[in-house]
Amino acid sequence: MVKHIVMWKFKDFAEGKNKKENIEYIKFRLENLAGIIKEIKFIEVGENINSDLNYDAILYSEFESSEDLEFYQNHPEHKKISEYVGKVREGRVVGDYIV
Repeated sequence: MVKHIVMWKFKDFAEGKNKKENIEYIKFRLENLAGIIKEIKFIEVGENINSDLNYDAILYSEFESSEDLEFYQNHPEHKKISEYVGKVREGRVVGDYIV
């Protein structure tokens, strides 16, 4: 099992939305990928309740294999939302591990 974690720091205003609106939009879009990409075993996005000094939102997802994670990352629907995230974020960190 591969665990994939991403944390973002968002711009205060970007793409016509404030930070909270962008977090909600990205959460909706990413979590809906579970119905499109069968390789996703679990996915959730949450707003960080301690974001004043830290990252604003966190993605947690699970995949059966590194190949499934790679498939997800290269899927056209994921690429669309990833492109949007790139426009509205200031920072990003990623961690992947196998259990």
